This record gives sequence, C-alpha cells and structure tokens, in this order.
Amino acid sequence: MNIARAFAGVWTRSGNVWYNSRMNFKSLFAVSCLACAAAWPGGAFASSASGSGVDAKYATDAYPGFDSEDSIVKPSKKEPRLFAFIYGPKKDNPADQLEWARQCEAEGSWRAARIGYDALVREWPASPEALVAQKAYADLLLNHDLDYEAAFNEYRYLLDFYSMDCDYGAIAETMYKVAELMREEGKTIVFFRFSNTVDVRRAYEALVLRAPGAPFAPQAMLTIASLREDEQKYTEAVQVYENLRSLHPGTSEAMTALHREGSVRMKLLEMHGYNRERVLDTISFFKQSLRGRIDDAVRTDFEEWLDETIEMEAEEAYKSARFYDSRTRTRRSAITAYERFLKEYPTSRHAEEARERMESLKEGAPL
Repeated sequence: MNIARAFAGVWTRSGNVWYNSRMNFKSLFAVSCLACAAAWPGGAFASSASGSGVDAKYATDAYPGFDSEDSIVKPSKKEPRLFAFIYGPKKDNPADQLEWARQCEAEGSWRAARIGYDALVREWPASPEALVAQKAYADLLLNHDLDYEAAFNEYRYLLDFYSMDCDYGAIAETMYKVAELMREEGKTIVFFRFSNTVDVRRAYEALVLRAPGAPFAPQAMLTIASLREDEQKYTEAVQVYENLRSLHPGTSEAMTALHREGSVRMKLLEMHGYNRERVLDTISFFKQSLRGRIDDAVRTDFEEWLDETIEMEAEEAYKSARFYDSRTRTRRSAITAYERFLKEYPTSRHAEEARERMESLKEGAPL
C-alpha cells in the first residue's frame, strides 16, 4: 500500500488488486525489487548481519554485462484482442468468466481454457480474478503445453503488473525453474532444436533484475556469465563475474566466478594479442586474488596464469630492449634497457640472453 502510494497518479485499485495502467520500466523495476526484498530475508535491502551470507544491501539496475534496457522488449499492458467472438470473454463478469475457464481446464479443453483466462485478464485487468487468471494461464502453459518460453513471459507479466498481490517469492522461484528448463530444452522450430542462447540469457537477466536478493540470484548470474561465454562475449562475461563477486562475496558462487573470470581473462589475452593495458590489468587481478583467501585449485591455476601473463609482458619488454640494441645504435641506451629488463623480469626465459648481451656491450662489443 505505501509503496503504491509513492507512485501517485500511476496506481489504481479495484477490489483487492492494485493495477497499473501507465507503468514504465523503471517504476516496474523499483516496485519489483521492493517486493522481492520483502519476500526474502537477507534480500536486496537487507544488512549483511541478516545471516544470509549475501552482502548485497541495496537493489540496483546497474548490472554490467547484461543487455541494455534499450535492447530488451518492454512488457506492456494486455489489451482486448481483435475477433472478440473468438478471443473475447464468454461471460459478462470476471467471476463467471474465471469459473468458465476453470471448467474448460477441468474438462481438458486446453485451448478454450487458455483463451478464457487470457480474455479475463485483458477485459477486467483490475479485478481480483485477473490475478488468479493470469497465474492459471501461466501454469497451464508450463505444466500442460510445456511451452517454457511463453510460460516464463506470462509469469513475468504477473510480477510486473500484479507484484503487490501475488506471492512474489514463489513466482520468482517458479520463473527460475522455468528458465532452467528453457536452457536445458532449447527452442524447437519446425522439428529442429536450437540452443536459443540469447533469449535464455535475457530470461535469467530479467529474473535477476526482478529478484536481486533471491537465493538463486548468484547461481543465475553464473549462468548468465556462462551464456555470455557461449556467445563469445568475453568482456561482458568478465563484467558479470566481477559484479557477482561484488554483490555476493563469500558465497561458493563468488569463488566459482573468480576462477571462471581468471580463465576468461586469459582467453581474452590469447584472442586479442598483446595489449599492455590489458596485460597489466590481468597481472594486477591475479596478484590481488592470490593475496586473498581462495581455494587451492584456484590458487594453483592463478599462479600458473600469473606466470604466463608476466612472461607475456616480459616478452614485450625484451623486444623493447632489443630495439634499443639494434635500432638506436646507442650503447648507453641499450645497456640501460637491458638493465631495466633484468630488474623487472629476472626470471624471464630471456634473462640469461639479456644478461650476456648487456655484459658484452659493457665490454665494448659492437652494436
């Protein structure tokens, strides 16, 4: 009630249902996050002292690595459909329409039941029965039709337009299970099955945005980052892993994210060739991570990857020293370059070669 009043001029009420006829995406997100925070102890607005193990104290729509708001289809209020004689309500009031749709479902008239529930929501969106019909419609798509993508969208509609009255936590949990099914089953078009990676990832993203404090949020973010890897969007994957560790420190998912992030960072170095800024950032990432408390398996890999990254930087530094030696024809500059190289990379595979060349230059060897 108090949350709804905060959006003066947006919310209206009919019976026991609050209904929004002019909701925009940002206010949808705000109300969803507030409802989610109330649904779970240790949720988006909870202190870390709650004992949840999650240190996300506030909700935010800043999720680096997710698709931008502009690229996502916004949910819109359902309107009565054309051809009302087919798709419109069969009864004159929402209570009778709900009973009629339920009777159709009980008799196994699945198409009629779907149309009946949907018509009720479209014709009487602010009625108490609309909330019940919307959930029944989503449940039918999930449990009978096995149309996971359509079911997910209808549950999302339920959260977006009836968040004040539905069981927000239970619906969000159901949506997570549906997203998992979407990922496992893929999408079938004319008997061919596709992985449907982008749509599945966006489903997880929509869920995390609506339920940032849910118990499944860290695992959902791991899945999003993994799907980003499947798309070969490695920079975005790193951003999601970083944000997961920031929002959910101390969780097992955060440790998994740290390990995977290190692997993806190495992949970026291999794919894009030498870039000093990227290499130095990666070295800093590994060194900082190794100073913390990490699993032994992660530590072993990070130490190996750190050595590889330092050697990559050493390789470029050695090339620079060779440049001073072979191009500038200045003895002092070449000796200084080798001295600097040996000081910074004493264990490099080029160290012995650089030391011998430096000593020979000091002894007067020709340039």
